[in-house]
Amino acid sequence: MPIDAAHTARPPRLRLGMVGGGRDAFIGAVHRIASRIDDQYELVAGCFSSSPEKSKASGADLGLDPARCYESFAEMASREARKKDGIDVVAIVTPNHMHAPVAMQFLKRGIHVICDKPLTATLPEAKKLAKAAEASGVVFALTHNYTGYPMIRQAKAMVAAGDLGELRVVQVEYAQDWLSEPIEGSGQKQADWRTDPARSGAGGSTGDIGTHAFNLANFVTGLTLDALSADLTAFVPGRRVDDNGHVMMRFKGGAKGMLWCSQVAPGNENCLRLRVYGTKGGLEWAQEDPNYLWFTPLGQPKRLITRGGAGSGPEAARLSRVPPGHPEGYLEGFANIYAEAARAITAAKTGSAIPEGTTFPGLKEGLEGVAFVDACVRSSARNAAWVGLNL
Repeated sequence: MPIDAAHTARPPRLRLGMVGGGRDAFIGAVHRIASRIDDQYELVAGCFSSSPEKSKASGADLGLDPARCYESFAEMASREARKKDGIDVVAIVTPNHMHAPVAMQFLKRGIHVICDKPLTATLPEAKKLAKAAEASGVVFALTHNYTGYPMIRQAKAMVAAGDLGELRVVQVEYAQDWLSEPIEGSGQKQADWRTDPARSGAGGSTGDIGTHAFNLANFVTGLTLDALSADLTAFVPGRRVDDNGHVMMRFKGGAKGMLWCSQVAPGNENCLRLRVYGTKGGLEWAQEDPNYLWFTPLGQPKRLITRGGAGSGPEAARLSRVPPGHPEGYLEGFANIYAEAARAITAAKTGSAIPEGTTFPGLKEGLEGVAFVDACVRSSARNAAWVGLNL
């Protein structure tokens, strides 16, 4: 039987490098799993830790060629750029303060970048990095993974289609409880760096999870923030960054919003929720039940739209992998960002057009996220004064 040409024309896997994500690092493993789900990447190199010994050991754990497990990210960027089979793209999964210096090394060598959020730890860094990335012409993806959930794509499509009418109210929250006690003093690695302003940036809960909530609200609604008023608090004594934030938002065009982020809310694990209301109806979505989207046309009963079910459209379908009723969530959301980035990177390598519908967060969203944190900190320091994004 003849071989189906469609199956012989598959693009080769993209050669992936990783900076950060070594032994005991949570998010590195998530990125590696996500990159493998659709079989579009092959991890071939890395600098997995600032400790040369740990970097080498982490590479050995992953079965990589020892010669491509580097002692520094600068060495990695330089040597990989000179190889005929060097990496096509680097995943940056370090603490926030290292995003900019690592990305710069790869950008100036024309290597594509997939970076964990937020874009950088400070707004001046973010602006400098965005300028460098735009000048380099590479693909720059930011892993705001919740934008990769199928029902979030469904919600975005419904808002864009006018199903909600003119938007009036946006409410978004992201609540956790894992920092309710000062566990950063116990040596807990994630708490240690996420509560250190030198590594996390000036925002605590605002930078860690508030940026996710802000990004999700913007992604679904398509609205642009005009001004915000923020009240940030560090409830745990001695904590140097906020662990709770209340933010009022005014969007261009007249819509109003409220954002709550907290890491000291007992009983909440990863409670990311979004509610959007317009003149014709409302939408509700919860990350911990991600395959359900509630739609309420004004004056009518609530309607449940499920991933792959009746009423779910092509925007959600193109990001779904398994039949309805089989939950998809966190890892698949990351994988969808990786898959979308792969389409753009492959197009860039071949000089072809990016496939229609390809969508992933990038420099614009990264700049907005860092500017959001900066504005929240400035506003809170001025007794919740209304301020704009310094873009």
